[in-house]
Amino acid sequence: MTDASPALLLLLSLGLCCPGAQGQRMTVTAKFYNSKTTHPQSGKPLELECESSVDSGVSWIRQDKSGTLHFIVYISTLSKPTFKENQMMPSHFGTFKSGKSYRLTVKSFKAEDEGTYFCTVNYNQQLYFSSGLPAFFPVTTTAAPVKTVPPTTQGSQVTKRDVCLQSHEAETSKEKELNFFCEIFIWVPLAAACLLLLIALVITIVLCQKTRRRRCRCKRPANGKPKMNPKVPSQQI
Repeated sequence: MTDASPALLLLLSLGLCCPGAQGQRMTVTAKFYNSKTTHPQSGKPLELECESSVDSGVSWIRQDKSGTLHFIVYISTLSKPTFKENQMMPSHFGTFKSGKSYRLTVKSFKAEDEGTYFCTVNYNQQLYFSSGLPAFFPVTTTAAPVKTVPPTTQGSQVTKRDVCLQSHEAETSKEKELNFFCEIFIWVPLAAACLLLLIALVITIVLCQKTRRRRCRCKRPANGKPKMNPKVPSQQI
């Protein structure tokens, strides 16, 4: 049996098309033997466990990253392993059976061992597959280098914004001084002119009142009584 045997593809198609005997529920589960394991570690052993609802022997298959299927081992109900091409127990793998639990151990996990692992059970001329168990090295991400900022002294903390603010404040103070002098030159002559106009108005009013009094004086007779015109009797017709 070769690594990419057409017989494996046929077995997969049979397992997907024929889920089992009618009226009978069959379960096959593949998982890590250690529940705390999430990823394999390079050079460390990795134990996989296949649990079946019936004790009928288990086959382990690996699907690599390209999708090619590789037969690993068949473990019989008598705990006898059969590897591909009738090889004896290779030094890279180990097997163990306890009840309905069939274990596969990769003694030193390497990059070529990465892939998705399946276990299959042939029962009543039906082939049952477990869900795929991914076994890949964790993806390592390189952190971006941290850019260190040199310490700044109190003198070097002056920024362009501070310089602009200082220059703006200086310009503002100069503008205020110029505005103050301009206001003095404008308002002082204006106030003096208003004062002169007010004085001239007061003088004009006083002179007008004196002139009016002189013109309004009337001449009176010597006895102090005004002359009376004699009445003319009216003629009756």
